[in-house]
Amino acid sequence: MANTNYPSASSQTTGSSSGAPNGNNTGRNVLIGLLVAALLGTWGYILWSKNAPGGSGATQPSNTEVATAMSESDSLRQMFNLAEMRLDSITGANNSLQGEKTALQKEIDDRKSEITRILNDKKATTSDLQRARHLIGELNGQIGRLEAQVSQLKGENMELTAKNTHLTAEKDILSQNLDTRSKENDELANTVDVGSTLSASGMSITPLKEKRNGKEKQTNFARKVDMLRVAFNVENRITTSGPADLYVVVTDPKGTVVQNTQLSSGSMTTRQDGDRNFTAKVPVEYEQGTRKGVAFPIRNPDGFLHGDYKIEVYHNGFKIGEGIRNLRKGIFG
Repeated sequence: MANTNYPSASSQTTGSSSGAPNGNNTGRNVLIGLLVAALLGTWGYILWSKNAPGGSGATQPSNTEVATAMSESDSLRQMFNLAEMRLDSITGANNSLQGEKTALQKEIDDRKSEITRILNDKKATTSDLQRARHLIGELNGQIGRLEAQVSQLKGENMELTAKNTHLTAEKDILSQNLDTRSKENDELANTVDVGSTLSASGMSITPLKEKRNGKEKQTNFARKVDMLRVAFNVENRITTSGPADLYVVVTDPKGTVVQNTQLSSGSMTTRQDGDRNFTAKVPVEYEQGTRKGVAFPIRNPDGFLHGDYKIEVYHNGFKIGEGIRNLRKGIFG
């Protein structure tokens, strides 16, 4: 995961694994506090012994005093170690402090380097040790400011997390609303689509024979039929005015769909009957809210057989009308 400017969920502490409960940090802070109190007591004792009458070095300390009193250098080292523990506790809880060095972090590093140099110098003078003590005090002050920064970052991180949770919830609600509206729009569009389908009524199928003079004569004998004139009315109150394509399927007595390239025969996909071949595509210029008559001829290059001819009309993928016409068998076939 990339480093961020906000505290991580886990904290790294000395002597504990990543992600340890907050109770471990509390216990460690108590321990640090006790050690600091002990060191302060030690420093008080050292200062008292130096300032007490005859304690300026004129007389040698007893063996007990030598055994119990911590040297000033060791005491400073312990104070420095405690400061580093405190610092590690802070930086372990904040990824950004481990990666990118801030200005305050650089100042702290400079203090640590100088303190370490003095404490590692076996020839350090009293003045040097006083300098180290002063630097440790400044270091603790810087660590305090760093703790305040981490605390602020944690608060900002919690606030951002809460806002992110809120925004995520709002996004989920908006997505649900969008899905609902999309479904409603689809249903509405489908309703309008179905509702705009034309309906056919009053279908008639007339078998005709064409004479040489161009006139037409109705006949019921299959061998004399040159064409079938199909007529019906279409209407719809929703459909807007404009062109509409009707598809006519003519099925002969053998169950074969009549095909004629002059009638633009082809195939179509219906909503209820799947893919079907059609005999003719009939364009219609429809006027909204009116009943319009439609009539067209059906010619069969292979001639007409005796038996039933079934006529089906489709619009918008729906069958809107059908009719059957029987052609008789003549005396001579």
